[in-house]
Amino acid sequence: MSSPVDLPFLSFIQLDRNASSPVYIQAAQQIINAIQRGHLLIGSRLPGTRSLSDVLQVHRKTVTAIYAELEAQGWVEVCPNKGTFVINPEEGGLAVKTSDMPVSLAKYPEKTGYFFSKSNILDSPFEYSHCSYGFNDGVPDIRLMQMHNLSRIYSATMKRKSNRKKLGMYNQEGSEYFKAQLSTYLNLSRGLHITQENVLITRSTEMSLYIISQLLITTGDLVLVGELSFFSANMVFQKSGARIQIIPIDDQGIQVDYIRDNFEPGSIRLIYITPHHHYPTTVTLSAQRRIALLQLASEYGFVIIEDDHDYDFQYEQSAVMPLASADTQGMVIYIGAFGKSLAPGFRTGFVVAPYNLMCEMRKYLGIIDRQGDIIMEQALGEMIEEGDINRHLKKSLKVYRERRDLFCELLVDLLPEVVSFKKPTGGLALWTEWNVPFSLLKFANSCIQDDLFIPKTLLYQNAKVTAMRLGFGHLNDSEMEQSVAILKSRHDKMRC
Repeated sequence: MSSPVDLPFLSFIQLDRNASSPVYIQAAQQIINAIQRGHLLIGSRLPGTRSLSDVLQVHRKTVTAIYAELEAQGWVEVCPNKGTFVINPEEGGLAVKTSDMPVSLAKYPEKTGYFFSKSNILDSPFEYSHCSYGFNDGVPDIRLMQMHNLSRIYSATMKRKSNRKKLGMYNQEGSEYFKAQLSTYLNLSRGLHITQENVLITRSTEMSLYIISQLLITTGDLVLVGELSFFSANMVFQKSGARIQIIPIDDQGIQVDYIRDNFEPGSIRLIYITPHHHYPTTVTLSAQRRIALLQLASEYGFVIIEDDHDYDFQYEQSAVMPLASADTQGMVIYIGAFGKSLAPGFRTGFVVAPYNLMCEMRKYLGIIDRQGDIIMEQALGEMIEEGDINRHLKKSLKVYRERRDLFCELLVDLLPEVVSFKKPTGGLALWTEWNVPFSLLKFANSCIQDDLFIPKTLLYQNAKVTAMRLGFGHLNDSEMEQSVAILKSRHDKMRC
């Protein structure tokens, strides 16, 4: 029950001793009004007569008269040896039980009293299920995360006095130490040539895209994306007012020649690509097209947003360097997420761009994320410097490579001549094309009956393609075997 000491009676009881109405009636009416408005909750215990008389500066007998009036009208109930409690006059009876929580008669408005614009663009496409098995678009397995090591580093970072001081400061610029470590890491792993002045730390890839869009896109600007592309990025661009047009994709990535053949110089504001493993098809943009795209960007004057969403997950020895590593004209904005092999709470987004653009982007970041996450960034920086990131990634890559191989074997063994795919050179998902078209939505819904969840965001179906992007990284061997067995079982039933 609420303590009477916590009830701010003077905030809703104002007595006028010059009024014609008696003081006890004034107080009783104002207490009733407070109950109706939710300032006093049903089940609240009112102060004793002596305490309330001190608060209201009235005689104790006046308070006795107030409570008598409230009880007569059915708003309070006096319980011997317990106190006076607020009740609901419509229900009556003893309102107080030791397990009851005070409730309010007042209701919060269900709708606003004013107009505001609604966005269909930002309707969340994400779904959730309680099925025992499920696919996603390719996320790591948090069971592989070295929780003990991560917690040790984070705890040690929290305990340092030098870091505690930073907790009391706004830090929209991000940890300079982490940016220095991250820039070195990106230079070594991606072949970039940057300093910490070229790095912006964000919460996620979506936040990075939002800031870029706010800065670069105006209503009506033309943005090019792949014929099949990342839905979250498209949502951000559309919400910023961009006109989105698609570029055809083949087994070498986006068709760069299509841009030259169908658009004029100066007509394109930017192009969004995931060249390392195109989302969702996982194909890699060829070296020839990378060079051609960089040349075309300089000639046409459009920005390239390069999203290397799964660069860390490479299973071949010869890694393809990002376009940003060969950009000499300042046309590429490179974005990604650091720590993808870790749990979501240990990841952070980043943007790499020329210094003049970075200065403007930090202004936007200061509006939406002024406080930053200095302790997490400090911990991640130490993980880079001490080599923990490389060691963890090396161990997890071995597991993910084995899972990729097993997933491909299961599809070949259980769904021969049904599904076509190419074994990806990296990433945590497989692009599977179903050879005979059928309703993927109905198929996904039927799989739920066998405890397998396939989100709609993984389904790609039109006149040209019937395909799914199936993530395997989060599944161990037995989970993978069971999931593919359900796919086979449900497909066989649909054919019958």
